[in-house]
Amino acid sequence: MRERILAVYDSLRPSERRLADYVARHGASVIRLSMPELAERAGVSQPTIARFCAALGYDGFREFKLQFAQNVGGGTPFVHQDVKADDRPADIAGKVFDRTIATLMSVRNALSADQIEHGIQLLARARRIEFYGCGNSGIVALDIQHKFFRLGMPTVAYSDSHVFSMSAALLGPGDVAVLISNSGRTWDMLTAATLARASGASVLALTHSGSPLAKLADVCVFSDVEEDSEVYTPMTSRISHLVLGDVLAAGVALERADTVSAGLQRAKAHLRERRIAGAEPTRPASPDDAPANVPAGKRNGKASTR
Repeated sequence: MRERILAVYDSLRPSERRLADYVARHGASVIRLSMPELAERAGVSQPTIARFCAALGYDGFREFKLQFAQNVGGGTPFVHQDVKADDRPADIAGKVFDRTIATLMSVRNALSADQIEHGIQLLARARRIEFYGCGNSGIVALDIQHKFFRLGMPTVAYSDSHVFSMSAALLGPGDVAVLISNSGRTWDMLTAATLARASGASVLALTHSGSPLAKLADVCVFSDVEEDSEVYTPMTSRISHLVLGDVLAAGVALERADTVSAGLQRAKAHLRERRIAGAEPTRPASPDDAPANVPAGKRNGKASTR
């Protein structure tokens, strides 16, 4: 909820910002208030509350309070304090795990079923899918593309802005460009989205709601995660995008089950052939000590020259 409010804060009217500030200060207590009570305490009108809820993407005050209650009652509090230099290993582990779990729960609670459905349908019908990401998001793009290429679909992932800009300009009708950006404000990503759509391709964005990239995309799957990428390496946004990529890949696999099942079975059988049978072996001290069931020509991962 906090991330969603921050995403639209700059576009709110002054009275709506005053209401947003009140909600941020008073947290869970807002859930117990009626609309007239909230209007009186925040010093705003009831229409202002209605507009505020609509700006956040909710149908009304009732839905806003329901989602707010789910966020507050999710069972895992947000950890706003970053890891300190004097933290013990156990403290570090706790903070990192808690922040990641809380972020995933927040993204899940705010996730739109329609967004997922539209994204799956768009990707399932695609002639070709290209995944673009800059920096940290480039690694995410590669991971998601790895899920999709196993479905037998023509896919590629690019993290070089010059390369994916050229590639976006060469796309055509029936192609889909999947752009991954937490901020949705990277100039290179916005350029790629513009070029892809000008070429007749569709754009699916994994990004922040209310971002410039979201406005350019045909379909969006929102992950409203606040991270200061100017200071800290993005962590939780990366995890949320990876999970959303898994959701889309699983949905497309089910949608195209008639055409992908046989290929997935062949790939799985090939992977089984490359694994050592039985219990996990102890790492051999030398190539000559490799397990007997490993062919001599492939011991220690190298082809034999003998």
